[in-house]
Amino acid sequence: MGEDIKDSHFSLSDFTQFKEALKHETELLRGYFNDERFIESHPVAGYELETWLVDKNFNPYPCNEHFLSSLDESLAEWIVPELARFNIELNAQPWDLRGDVLTRISEELGDTWSRASSTAQEIDARLVMIGILPAVQRSQLTLESMSDRDRYRALNEQVFLMRGGEPVHLHVEGVESLDLYHDDVMLESAATSLQVHIQVNQTQAASYFNAAVVLAAPIVAATGNSPFLFGKDLWTETRIPLFEQSVNTRNRRDDRYQSPARVTFGDAYLQRSLLELFNENLEKFPVLLPFCSDERGTALHHLRLHNGTIWRWNRPLLGIDAEGAMNLRIEHRAIGAGPTVLDTVANAALFWGLVHVLAESEYDWHEALSFAEARNNFYRCARLGLEADVHWLGRNYGSVRSLLIDVLLPMARKGLLALDVDETDVDRYLGIVERRLNSNRTGAQWQRDYVRRHGRDMAALTHAYWQHQESGKPVADWQWPC
Repeated sequence: MGEDIKDSHFSLSDFTQFKEALKHETELLRGYFNDERFIESHPVAGYELETWLVDKNFNPYPCNEHFLSSLDESLAEWIVPELARFNIELNAQPWDLRGDVLTRISEELGDTWSRASSTAQEIDARLVMIGILPAVQRSQLTLESMSDRDRYRALNEQVFLMRGGEPVHLHVEGVESLDLYHDDVMLESAATSLQVHIQVNQTQAASYFNAAVVLAAPIVAATGNSPFLFGKDLWTETRIPLFEQSVNTRNRRDDRYQSPARVTFGDAYLQRSLLELFNENLEKFPVLLPFCSDERGTALHHLRLHNGTIWRWNRPLLGIDAEGAMNLRIEHRAIGAGPTVLDTVANAALFWGLVHVLAESEYDWHEALSFAEARNNFYRCARLGLEADVHWLGRNYGSVRSLLIDVLLPMARKGLLALDVDETDVDRYLGIVERRLNSNRTGAQWQRDYVRRHGRDMAALTHAYWQHQESGKPVADWQWPC
């Protein structure tokens, strides 16, 4: 979906041509898997970070075009608009996962964040790194706030064509409940995330994907940062149900409701390779954005565009460089944005270390933890955060917080050291997670404690959060609201 398209209206012929091209490119991809055409290398890391633009009162500020046009040229290539005019995305170069990579990523992101924040302040805006902005109001999530890109207009049009014009129904039961109907896809823009990538070898890719599935639950518990939406206290990571429901294409009045959800945890572990997911894309998911390209064949334009309209919480990605060399990546999408640069790098490090050590293990995933148990863990942890009880590999473990402290942090450390990441870096960034777990001070918990002490002035909460974020200290080191 990051790729722009040149139209927002499509004909039946467009869908037919696109589906034929998608079939052809999926068959090409099958040949590439059979011929083992993908880059083999030490694991490579990457990330994308979505964030908010707010005004001086800490309400959403729909100014991303002004912001982007004000950026220094050297920074502009790394920052792009998101669905709403008050959202942007920060991108990064890929990094070899070894040595002082965590320090270098932290320095890169810190520099990008600092320079972008300075640019924002020049136009009377602020940047806030948070999963859901507490101050966002439903009245601000309208088509008037949509970024000026054809792909977003097309997304909205096609989602509602598939829905037969039915409004989106958002229903979340958490600490409190929220139930509403919305007439466009702009609810999605209230959810911003950290998307963590790892490039892997073809022979290991299925194991990495399955490991990422198993790990989604404890990681979302350890990184929760989205408890409030429209003044309601819902899930620790309210982003999860919000995103799943906001781009739901299924129409209860026809057979499309039987098709898979576009935002999904999935239904099964992989058996052999990532090709299974691309086959599933072709066979089970209706085409959403049928923008046909003259670039047929090896560029796999249609296959990659279609894959970008299916938002699995762990998604396969196919990269092709300027020389035509192809790589395979796993994109982990369940982590909310923020609270700080250091928390962001620590969250990514937790994922990279854990996914590596589990992928290299000898677990029989079906025997150790059924897919249904992994999925139930995920939604329980997204709802309850560190208070959730979970199943773990081969047993009913209990508290996910205890699991993280006693089992997963040492496992992540082992994984990062096995990748040859510097021990000093490992200790520093996993130490940030450890302090968060020991103090039970996630971003979500800090926000809830603020509201418990000061009431539901969501702009004031956002301001206080931003002030702590500006300190650069990880959330575990923030003062409790008083």
